[in-house]
Amino acid sequence: MKKLIIIPAYNESESIVETVQDIINNAKDFDYIIINDCSTDNTKELCEQNNFNVINLPINLGIGGAVQTGYKYAKENDYDLAVQVDGDGQHDPAFLCEMSEYLITHDLDMVIGSRFIKKEGFQSSLMRRVGIKYFTWIIRLLTGEVVTDPTSGLRIINKEIINIFCKEYPRDYPEPESIVVLLKLHKKIGEVPVIMRERAGGISSISAVKSVYYMIKVSLAIFIEAIRK
Repeated sequence: MKKLIIIPAYNESESIVETVQDIINNAKDFDYIIINDCSTDNTKELCEQNNFNVINLPINLGIGGAVQTGYKYAKENDYDLAVQVDGDGQHDPAFLCEMSEYLITHDLDMVIGSRFIKKEGFQSSLMRRVGIKYFTWIIRLLTGEVVTDPTSGLRIINKEIINIFCKEYPRDYPEPESIVVLLKLHKKIGEVPVIMRERAGGISSISAVKSVYYMIKVSLAIFIEAIRK
């Protein structure tokens, strides 16, 4: 099977080289593509200097647009599976083979790498854990399904979901909303335990102020998605 790692990157110069080297060393069955989301640091130059596989976006699309670009690339190049691995070094590619095998053997459409099943490794800040539990509650309320780590960006999907996400994918903070989209389409989602790391560099896009916007915007989007036909 053809398997692709999508690496959305915005100002990840402190970690992008190590992230790609980690993938090359620990996920040998996967190809990769970096989606450089119009970084203002030297992320682009580092990718070119190291001959990394990269698409340089002409304008900043945000995390949703960058990841969707990767899905479009996966579709155009006939990949069977695609997985998002963030460019900040938080996601360990050593878990990708296990995630892909779990998806295939359990006939799932998406598998999420969850830090909260075994609760090992970096567990995020207290405020973010509260937000994560909140989204877990909303998703369960609206769909009846329990997703322990709905904000995890470490997610592998099959070809059918690649095609769905190529057509429509949330732009801002897309993880919880896209889960609801799939569950409302009666797609099968599973989780496997993974160990997350602290980010190797850069600054999170979700600041204290943006976290309020995040909670309100994503909550509204999830409720709207839940009542759509």
